[in-house]
Amino acid sequence: MRHFFLIFFLLVSFIAGAQKLTTRFEQSNSTQTPDYFEIIDWWKKLDLQSGKIKMLTMGITDAGYPLHLVVVSNNGDYNFSNIRKNNKRIILINNGIHPGEPDGIDASMLLARDIVAGKYKIPDNIVLAIIPVYNIGGCLNRSANYRVDQNGPEEFGFRGNSQNLDLNRDFIKCDSRDARAFTEIFHLTDPDVFVDNHVSNGADYQHVMTLLTTQNSKLGGTMGEYISKEFEPALYSLMKTKGFDLIPYVNSFGDTPENGWPEYWDSPRYASGYAALWHTFSFVPESHMLKPYDQRVKATYALMQSFIEFTKKNSEQIKSIRNQTKKSVETANEFPVSWSLNRSQFKEVMYKGYEAGRKPSEISGLPRLFYDRNKPFEKKVKIYNHFAPKTIIKKPKAYVIPQGWWKVIELLKLNKVQMSQLKKDTIIEAEVYKIEDYKTTPRQYEMHHLNSDVKTTTTMQTIRFLKGDWYIPMNQPANRFLMETLEPQAEDSYFAWNYFDAILGQKEGYSAYVFEDIAAGYLKNNTELKVKLEQRKQSDTAFAGNARAQLNFVYQNSSWYEPAHMRYPVYRILK
Repeated sequence: MRHFFLIFFLLVSFIAGAQKLTTRFEQSNSTQTPDYFEIIDWWKKLDLQSGKIKMLTMGITDAGYPLHLVVVSNNGDYNFSNIRKNNKRIILINNGIHPGEPDGIDASMLLARDIVAGKYKIPDNIVLAIIPVYNIGGCLNRSANYRVDQNGPEEFGFRGNSQNLDLNRDFIKCDSRDARAFTEIFHLTDPDVFVDNHVSNGADYQHVMTLLTTQNSKLGGTMGEYISKEFEPALYSLMKTKGFDLIPYVNSFGDTPENGWPEYWDSPRYASGYAALWHTFSFVPESHMLKPYDQRVKATYALMQSFIEFTKKNSEQIKSIRNQTKKSVETANEFPVSWSLNRSQFKEVMYKGYEAGRKPSEISGLPRLFYDRNKPFEKKVKIYNHFAPKTIIKKPKAYVIPQGWWKVIELLKLNKVQMSQLKKDTIIEAEVYKIEDYKTTPRQYEMHHLNSDVKTTTTMQTIRFLKGDWYIPMNQPANRFLMETLEPQAEDSYFAWNYFDAILGQKEGYSAYVFEDIAAGYLKNNTELKVKLEQRKQSDTAFAGNARAQLNFVYQNSSWYEPAHMRYPVYRILK
């Protein structure tokens, strides 16, 4: 009996302590959000007060501080291997990727505190994994002047991280330590559901919360069907019961949305697009920037509750669909790597907007857009939500990547790709891509000049690989990730992000006056090449008048031309 009272006393003390642990959001009457050090200190205190909370220190970031991961578990088990063995679903919540959008930071603190205090019960089959603030560098860079068009809080962080990178463009390329630390967290947790909290900009409308859902046709199969027909509609219903009319992320900028809009394309550079490569149901909540801060935080809180409630109810189905998808990916023979919007297919949703109009600008005197909040309206609009595969590529038996491309190898290791090193020099017949053409952005984008519109030709070649080169079998759950990173035509491939740009520059050359005589002798002994040269002259007048182009033609079709130039150094093993 004495022990009973002791336990009871301790429990009451813990709950009372949690209730007393208020947030700056509450203390400021919903007008402020905490700075970085306040956030971490607050979570440490909550950890000390409750056996349901464990705060883990993870990888270092560009800001010099580590990422933290808070695990919320009813039974106090924070080991993710055990959590999966015990058949619990894991929801990973990411906050503050853009610290000027702090709604998720505050909503997560309130949710966890309420769980500890007994105000909200987390189901026994759910474990929450929460990143309190992801972009630490941006959170430390605090001002009242960022996001000039946002309605509160009074002061907040900056969009860029300590390298001035947008971390929501860095998931696949990992230029930041932040992204590398996140990748470790992601694979540690292997979340069933991933939520990345944001605040939107763009058009003005009545909705407090919008939702970007992983593109269903891109997910494909049972998973794509489930997220569009079961998961997403259920979230809309749950939010309705909580007083919020949810709507798909309003992807309308510079124009009014009442005529509908295309669903936002979440390629793997983005949080939800990256998560999709690993067969996770992923979502990006976007509260509306013009709504008061307290409404936005409450809506974010309510949506996280909705994710928990749906996952609790459909735990076994979510598990089954994910397992099924992982197995199907291991055996699939082909994968789409680029997509195009199909405007013949759409869904209709009820949009609650404000009438838009034009009036003279006080700056320019020219017509400008404005929304009249005295004229609300409701209208069904079309959401174009079907993307059709544009480029489909057959899966090889394996890839081989020479060890010299260690930056790529590091990223594959980081993503837990199954691979091994060749134990000796080995000759293998491989399918080889030659980059025939591509486009590059003239301006930098997130530290890169993206390659796109890649054109390739393929040949079968006998390649001598060296001991230590990496062999990557294509019978693993990472298949989709590998296809979308290693196939050069994929929009967020490592080729697109310049990891292989060294092959685009020719290293060997010649002095024209010397090679003229060598080339002439070569043509005498290679009649087939001489015929090709003459045919090219006849079909291409510019070429016929360019002596250097003709000499280079001979060089590029000779044994002296370096094989590595424009040869993509990821080799496809077909047998």
